[in-house]
Amino acid sequence: MKKYLLAVFLTFATSAAFAADSITGKVVRVADGDTITILTSDEEQVKIRFAGIDCPERAQPWGRNATEALKTVLTGEPIKVKVMDVDRYGRTVGRVYIKDMNINRHLVESGNCWVYPRYAKDSQLFKLQDEAKAAQRGLWRLPEGERVPPWEWRKNKRK
Repeated sequence: MKKYLLAVFLTFATSAAFAADSITGKVVRVADGDTITILTSDEEQVKIRFAGIDCPERAQPWGRNATEALKTVLTGEPIKVKVMDVDRYGRTVGRVYIKDMNINRHLVESGNCWVYPRYAKDSQLFKLQDEAKAAQRGLWRLPEGERVPPWEWRKNKRK
């Protein structure tokens, strides 16, 4: 019964998110470098996962830096999220904007996260990552042994 209810809930949540195409709201929480919670004008809290990128986990080298970099960019102005998907945890996955600034791209360009190849649909992200790496911005300044993509780091932690 629990599995059935979960499936119904996820179907509804996915449909509602895609029906919106985009969501606008004010950031009320920064969980880490690529996950925020916004409050919409309908007083609904929505957890947002940035599409196509993966920031270091908090316990990883550069994890806290990535979170602080995101907080610095979030100026208190409303943000717009172009909804791309809903992930298996029920988070809305999207491209996040403040005015005309694509925050997903900004985080890659500033060297605060990796492009997540498995989920990246924005080809510009790869170019921005190459440029950040060549210029040794952000996490690309770390010694090579400390530059472990978060998806590999999480996999190693589970072992």
